[in-house]
Amino acid sequence: MPTHFKSPVANRPRPNGRGPVCPFEPQPLGRGWKTNSQRGGALLTVLWMSAGLAAIAFSVSSTVRAESDRASTSADGLRAQYLASGAVERAILWVNWGAAGVGGNQPDGSPRFWRTNLSRLTMSFPSGDAIVDVIPESAKLNVNSAPAEDLYKVVLAVSGDPNRAHRIADGIVARRASSPSSSFPAPPTSLQETEELLSIDGMDSELYYGNYVADEKGRLFARGGLRDCLSPWGSVGSFDVNTASPALMEAMGTPVSEITAIVGRRQMRPFKTIVELQEIAPVTPRLTIGGGIAIYTLRAAARLRRSDGSYSEVVRTAAATIRLLDQRRQQQPPVILRWYSDAWSQSVVPPFPGMPVPAGNVAGQPGFSRPDLTPVLSVLNLRGGP
Repeated sequence: MPTHFKSPVANRPRPNGRGPVCPFEPQPLGRGWKTNSQRGGALLTVLWMSAGLAAIAFSVSSTVRAESDRASTSADGLRAQYLASGAVERAILWVNWGAAGVGGNQPDGSPRFWRTNLSRLTMSFPSGDAIVDVIPESAKLNVNSAPAEDLYKVVLAVSGDPNRAHRIADGIVARRASSPSSSFPAPPTSLQETEELLSIDGMDSELYYGNYVADEKGRLFARGGLRDCLSPWGSVGSFDVNTASPALMEAMGTPVSEITAIVGRRQMRPFKTIVELQEIAPVTPRLTIGGGIAIYTLRAAARLRRSDGSYSEVVRTAAATIRLLDQRRQQQPPVILRWYSDAWSQSVVPPFPGMPVPAGNVAGQPGFSRPDLTPVLSVLNLRGGP
């Protein structure tokens, strides 16, 4: 058996017959060999394909990330919506118990649940926090019985257009009046819901619901709509200063500078007496403290709390209009007149980190405390400026 092997090329004779071919001698290129330029082209092709696949992978990852963020935001929005709805339902119970005199007061004198003229409830849940504004419908102008002059002033304060304000105010008056041209005039038709105002000539959704306006520097400020000023259960006399909209206060004759002071003060701490109001704003015609005894709108703004203690950027609102019965005479639950799944308003104060808990929380709930009141939100100026 041989102990070494020889290449078969070594025994092959040269073409000129001079001897065997050296196995290490360069041979002429055949069909299976490629030049350096061909190898470079293949390398470039591979690099281009790698770059294309990398771009596709980056695009897919960006899409997946965007969809994941969108799904997370949608999930947070749904959870925050349920949180706001739960806050409204809890507020209905608290208002009902407070009206019946149940619960008493906390050691510091604040009510455990609610008392008349308490305009804000703060609630803490395991999943987040909520603020519930208790708004008496008497804080709005009665759209069915207010004089045409008051209607014109309110629409003018919201729209800023005198011609449009006249047209809408005349349309409201004509809507609720009977037709004298008919032989059998129909009885006056009152508005059952403020959404009926959208059918008035000159009205649009922005004027009714409100919107954001920009100042000369491009900064956005919330501006309320007519639904914050008018109500079929409203008042034609005085209005609650803690919940009246800035436009309604301006329409009733309060100077804009004093409106700014009132809004900033009541966001930190509601007014309790007329003396406190006069210290901030001496000229406040047709404004009072409280005044609602039967029909209230409970408007909740809720924000989720993450596992690390921080707050989600998603805020959702809900509201319910209820008729509160006298529980001391008649043991019946409140009647829910309207439910709003979206109750955005210029006056909505979203929950924020370190949210003050002035009243209404039951001891032992997560986050129960009484920190110092600190203004966090900027004052909303009716004129769209700081």
